[in-house]
Amino acid sequence: MKQEQKLNPAVNRLIALFAGLMCAACVLWNLEVPTRIGIAILSQQYMAFQLAMALAITYLRFGLRGEAKKRVGILDGAIAAVALAVLLYAAWDYSWLLKEQAYRPWQITLIGAVVTVTVMEGIRRRAGWMLFSIVAVFLVYALVADQVPGRLIGKELSPLRLVQYVGFDPNAVFSTPLAVGTIIVLLFVLFGQLLFAAGGGAFFTDLAIAATGRSRGGSAKISVVGSALFGSISGSAVSNVVTTGIITIPLMQRGGYSRRDAGAIEAVASTGGQLTPPIMGAAAFLMAEFLDISYMTVAAAALLPALLYYFSVFIQVDLIAGRDNITASETDGLTVAQVLAEGWHFIVPFAILLGGLFWWRLDPQDAAILSSVAIIFVGFLRGYRDQRLSLRSLGKVTVNAATSMVDLILVVAAAGFVIGILNITGLGFALTLVLVDAVGSNVIALLLISAVICTILGMGMPTSGVYVLLAALVAPSLVQAGIQPIAAHLFILYFGMMSMITPPVALAAFAAATITGDNPLSTGLASMRVGWAAFIIPFLFVASPVILLYGGWPEILSAMVLSFLGIAAVTAGIVGYWGRKLQMAARVALVGLGALALPLGFLSIPDIAHWIAALGAVAVALFLAVSARRQSVSESSSLKARSP
Repeated sequence: MKQEQKLNPAVNRLIALFAGLMCAACVLWNLEVPTRIGIAILSQQYMAFQLAMALAITYLRFGLRGEAKKRVGILDGAIAAVALAVLLYAAWDYSWLLKEQAYRPWQITLIGAVVTVTVMEGIRRRAGWMLFSIVAVFLVYALVADQVPGRLIGKELSPLRLVQYVGFDPNAVFSTPLAVGTIIVLLFVLFGQLLFAAGGGAFFTDLAIAATGRSRGGSAKISVVGSALFGSISGSAVSNVVTTGIITIPLMQRGGYSRRDAGAIEAVASTGGQLTPPIMGAAAFLMAEFLDISYMTVAAAALLPALLYYFSVFIQVDLIAGRDNITASETDGLTVAQVLAEGWHFIVPFAILLGGLFWWRLDPQDAAILSSVAIIFVGFLRGYRDQRLSLRSLGKVTVNAATSMVDLILVVAAAGFVIGILNITGLGFALTLVLVDAVGSNVIALLLISAVICTILGMGMPTSGVYVLLAALVAPSLVQAGIQPIAAHLFILYFGMMSMITPPVALAAFAAATITGDNPLSTGLASMRVGWAAFIIPFLFVASPVILLYGGWPEILSAMVLSFLGIAAVTAGIVGYWGRKLQMAARVALVGLGALALPLGFLSIPDIAHWIAALGAVAVALFLAVSARRQSVSESSSLKARSP
């Protein structure tokens, strides 16, 4: 909490109070305590309370440039006080205000104006100019929608009506994104903070070191495995990079990887955590709400694509290690058995979480509460290394969980503005028609255009903001074109997240470059090479929905085998190594056969052709491996013959 220590102790205590109230309110709401004691509270009242706390923390803690403050100025203090007072009033009197909304009382105008201004300024400070500019464009569009020529013309809105709608209406700021963020995601962030405070972060790192450190290129494999474990819970690609990267990147550099490759591997591995269940940067819960399906369905659909993602990264770092003669990593004598003997208790909360979600079919928030209780129980009984839960650390955990949620709450509140504008102006329907009509019946063209749009719009934005924005703007056109809804939504999530490793605004790659000291642009380009499969996997599961577990097991197994073989062959061709360094002809053959093996059904290639290509790639790989082995034996024999 170094950032908070710079502030006046009284302000720190106030921030801690607001953060504690956020966590307490979330737990009480999910336990249905108000209903059990006979108090009827609307979900919008609860969301208004949480938004009040988040805005107060934002203006007390962060300055104009988003930096941690040394002191609170009069202006920011006043903004925090006004936002707090107005939203607490909204939480108190929302039922009456909702009944009177048709008459547009001045109270709604005041609430709408305060919410709109404070959320937008908070977004500028914490999420940056990219998201601020995108939301601002929609706000401006809403004011001039009736004057826009062509098919994007919309309903006329006055400035007064606009702020009343976006800053108060249940279909705008107090809609699904804010509900998911404050009701579900906050609990999972609390779960993650409890886990790390109890030593879970060190446990996962040690487990990755023990499991992969002794193999070729072990330092990079530690990064891949550790970032996958950590990133699937942390909720942010950039925070994953700076948290695990300070350990894994120097380890990779000492192991023999170049600065560029070390930064790229960490950036790609950390970004993949946002695509891996259980949390997926909050996108899994948002997706379940958007599609009106269970969280379990979303998590199950995302599992096999995530395995393909990490398989492609893992095999690439292994082949780079073979090509560059990078040996095993320093493991300090750690073994999997030793790590599990010391940290086996961390398996208990995860077993409860997974059992609650997939076996007992509990709601995500209920499973998160149960697993959090399990962490508290085992964390007090057992520690890991020098970390152990205590009453003092428990207090810090609640503060850290809530303050780390502030950015997300601001993002989903601003996303509510966009959703509200799309609804009230009719822009959402118009955008879908324009995009679909632009490409006609060509699904491939639509997917390519959508991929570019998603990557551009996702630049510089956090995971949840990327997904909500794209779910409102791009996903409907894909669904309209006949693509399965869950495939369409995962498609936009993947390409939205690819902005994290795609220049010019590759935040995860740039964060890794600050640790390696390499050129950020070069690290971004290297990240695209390391993560090449991530740009293909979305097309795979759109073309073959069986990868999302839609179909019988024979079809699922067939598609996965083809995908694994195709990705392995193309990766070997890109790296230029398979048992030995490859000549250009062998590389071209592997890339060509691997690409043909991938089950891209919309290319109208017969299934038998995919299998022929896959078997051809296997044959080439076996030939190269055998010839490399013979060459190695021959060289070894020659050396023995020359030795005296």
